[in-house]
Amino acid sequence: MSIIMRSARLALTAAVLSTAAALPAISPASAQVTLRAAMHSDLKIIDPIWTTALISTHHGYLIYDTLFALDGNLAIKPQMVDKHTLSDDRTTWTFTLRDGLAFHDGAPVTSEDVIASLKRWGARDSVGQKLMSFVAAMEAVDPKTFRLKMKEPYGLVLQSLAKSGSNAPFIMPKRVADTDPQQQITDATGSGPFMFVKDQWKPGEKAVYVKNPKYVPRAEPASGLAGGKVAKIDRIEWLAIPDLQTQVNALLNGEIDMIEIVPADLLPLLAKDNNIQLTVTNTAGRQYAMRFNTLHKPFDNPKIRAAAMVALTQREFLEANVGDPKWFKECKSLFPCGTPLQSTKGWDGVLTGDMNKVKAMLAEAKYDGTPIVFLHQTDTAGHNNLATVAKAQLERAGFKIDLQPMDWQTLVSRRAKKDAPDKGGWGAYFTSWGSVDVIDPVSAAFLNGGCEKATFGWPCDAELERLRDAYSKETDAAKQKAIAEQVQLRVLEYPTHVPLGQFTTPTALRKNLSGLVQAPSLAFWNLEKK
Repeated sequence: MSIIMRSARLALTAAVLSTAAALPAISPASAQVTLRAAMHSDLKIIDPIWTTALISTHHGYLIYDTLFALDGNLAIKPQMVDKHTLSDDRTTWTFTLRDGLAFHDGAPVTSEDVIASLKRWGARDSVGQKLMSFVAAMEAVDPKTFRLKMKEPYGLVLQSLAKSGSNAPFIMPKRVADTDPQQQITDATGSGPFMFVKDQWKPGEKAVYVKNPKYVPRAEPASGLAGGKVAKIDRIEWLAIPDLQTQVNALLNGEIDMIEIVPADLLPLLAKDNNIQLTVTNTAGRQYAMRFNTLHKPFDNPKIRAAAMVALTQREFLEANVGDPKWFKECKSLFPCGTPLQSTKGWDGVLTGDMNKVKAMLAEAKYDGTPIVFLHQTDTAGHNNLATVAKAQLERAGFKIDLQPMDWQTLVSRRAKKDAPDKGGWGAYFTSWGSVDVIDPVSAAFLNGGCEKATFGWPCDAELERLRDAYSKETDAAKQKAIAEQVQLRVLEYPTHVPLGQFTTPTALRKNLSGLVQAPSLAFWNLEKK
């Protein structure tokens, strides 16, 4: 073992002992059950509406609740809602909250909290923005009942409220949700099964959550992100351990209980240990993506973005970042393979690595050699070689790349900047989305062509928005797929991002843990430690 690894191990052990020493003395009969997990990233942003970072979404599911949720079969189920009705003309939705909902500070959850939360979410999220464009009014009928009045029938109301990934429509207190959507919240008061211990949060070291003793779970069994969220762990600690080998050693030695994402090359070390279990919680998997910044040269030119789509090939990304073909697959479809809207229509000519074609496209587009600033995340398992592979592929085609390494949380802050690349901005970054997050034209945030309202990269395309509107109004599955294929063809003319293949990520746990539910986001309720 290297000195660096040994030091990291000692630092981890010291942190664990320090944390244990800080806890009040308790008798064995009432011993607090603590779970320690190494997550895929350090938590630095606690506002899951302001950012789409997955770690912030995980944080959100611990401390907040949602009106609806997707179960293990991706079916929509009520969560905070007790009952709902739709008027005969299909324009007025009425929702009643279930009994027992209260925020961590003891205040009851009311219709006013819900409306304020939906407004803030709807100002930033792609699905929320589209929903709000069809909402004529939201009104509180009484403290537990609220209405959504639509301008016209809208086919994705419940699907929108049940959105499972970044950004999920988490319900916050009105005083918090009234925060400007462009500003990060600092108050982490929610109504979920766990509470965030803000005064013990040390970015770069740990984030701490404790069981919410007053949370009233639904009566149904836990399924996906739906059902009864029963907290069986008293305290959860997310420990920041950047070195992946150190994470594995800590799990093998019992210093931690879980590793959220294990790189394929380290799986053999864990697979042969009888005290370790491996599981895939997000069976639908994830889709890699390269995101263009459409505001600045050279990717302000859609023809240059189209050339990049041809220059890239998926296999190298998957081999460099996932490794074992058991865990990945190439998929030349805008919408993930294995989902209803999967299609290769029109995409035979992209993601081919045809350098002669790319050079001709760049000459026609008059690419002048402007360097493209790549934001390169270096600390996230399964993602830290995305930018380097893209750099090599695009440079072979004649692009100039300025690779700028940084940790993921720095990237999350940097990507929000609209400055020119030479003034602290950027040209492209790399990430992944859960397959259920990009399953259709409305859910996929990178397909939002709403200009200033679009997420980081800010594409501005009226045709994409027309197609997304058409999809949201359509209820016939065959017609929806036809519209989705039109979106896929439009992205060839006006590229917003490039899908770079699909993968699944195994989670490693010690065998004294049980009850981990399969869900698009990591769920800590129902999880038990013996």
